[in-house]
Amino acid sequence: MKLQAVFWDYPQFQDQQTLESYLRENSATDAYNWVLTRFLEHGRVVDTFAFFDINLIAARLPFLKLSDYAARKWRRMVEVYASRS
Repeated sequence: MKLQAVFWDYPQFQDQQTLESYLRENSATDAYNWVLTRFLEHGRVVDTFAFFDINLIAARLPFLKLSDYAARKWRRMVEVYASRS
């Protein structure tokens, strides 16, 4: 897992168990969307899917502040993979 690419500036989140715990504890907060945004902007698709379901990404995508490139990329991913879930 390439968490260093997503959290180069937050070493505490480079540990998978720590990150999973943080996501569980913050599932209903803006912090959750912040982590999701970091993955969508900087993470590999395979790593993003290890933490986030495509349907959750699809539901939250319109509300995230993403670069144009990341927004286009993930809209396409949702088109391709959400219908298969």
